[in-house]
Amino acid sequence: MLSESAKRIIREGSLRERVKRAGMLQFQVFRVKRVQLAGEEFVELFLDKVIDMSELQRLADQFGLPFETQNGRAFPKGTGAKDFILQ
Repeated sequence: MLSESAKRIIREGSLRERVKRAGMLQFQVFRVKRVQLAGEEFVELFLDKVIDMSELQRLADQFGLPFETQNGRAFPKGTGAKDFILQ
């Protein structure tokens, strides 16, 4: 079940968040992206840059949504793509 803040992020279509990238704190804008999976569609936040996987996992756990960058994808702990399929 998505939290109210996660639903708000999906409605707005993006999230501007401060992340550690290349050893520095920077603001980055993650865009909502719809991904096809076995005939279903799930939603994630996407950034076309490289971010450390531990930072990506932190974001996924903090916001309760999957995050993807050039170097990988992270889901909140205990969840997978099927938990974010759009109804």
